[in-house]
Amino acid sequence: MKRRDILTPVGIALGSTMILLGIYFNSGTSGFSTFLQMSSFMIVIGGLTGALLINFNLKEMKLTWRVFKEAFSKSDHNLKELIQLFISLSEKARREGLLALESEIEELDDEFIKKGVYLAIDGIEPEVINDIMNAEITAMEERHGKGRAIVEKAGEFAPSWGMIGTLIGLVLMLNNLTSPETIGPSMAVALLTTFYGMVLANLVFIPMSGKLFNMTEEEIFIKQIIIEGVIGVQSGQNPKILEEKLSAFLSNEELKEQNEDEEEEIVGETANES
Repeated sequence: MKRRDILTPVGIALGSTMILLGIYFNSGTSGFSTFLQMSSFMIVIGGLTGALLINFNLKEMKLTWRVFKEAFSKSDHNLKELIQLFISLSEKARREGLLALESEIEELDDEFIKKGVYLAIDGIEPEVINDIMNAEITAMEERHGKGRAIVEKAGEFAPSWGMIGTLIGLVLMLNNLTSPETIGPSMAVALLTTFYGMVLANLVFIPMSGKLFNMTEEEIFIKQIIIEGVIGVQSGQNPKILEEKLSAFLSNEELKEQNEDEEEEIVGETANES
């Protein structure tokens, strides 16, 4: 399940605010108009868009909005709940057989878990299940990589188009040295295009690309846990052994929380028996 990630817009807003405050403390509100140069903006955005259109095909470009949208969302993964799910499935499979799991997984939202358990129910060998599910992870990684490449390339192209704008401004300035009134506007184009390109690259595109990469790595990590859980259920592992195996994926803090929860459950059961 995905929900909105507040850190991406907060990060962009914070970076933008610091830039604006830097301008304000240096020259007051009048300085803001100095940094608004439509010709510079058009050179960077227009050149960047054109370069992306050349670099990618139409099918890949259609993914652009979806890819940017992903950078503003995050997946909710509760490892402890995931581990408890597989322990529950393992206990039921040992008591009633693998076929009994079909009713258990119908209500699950995660299609990857469903696919793995259905493969187990069908009697597929653990090695084959591992190969099939890892192939899906590889395909997912390839898809995410293609989408992320658009943002990565935008991060590469933006500073370059800023430099191209700088060269345009310098050429215009050098071509009109006899007209002093044109030197200022030409220098503004020269410097502001580099400014726009660097800000877009280092505040938007490169950080977004990093976030998308981290999201892919996290999803791969979760899917690897699911594969281990499915194979454990299919092979009839003891639920306690499966719990120990899957708990290896938890951080020290998560392990501590899990142990505290188990202790509370034991205390609660003892109190009820008393």
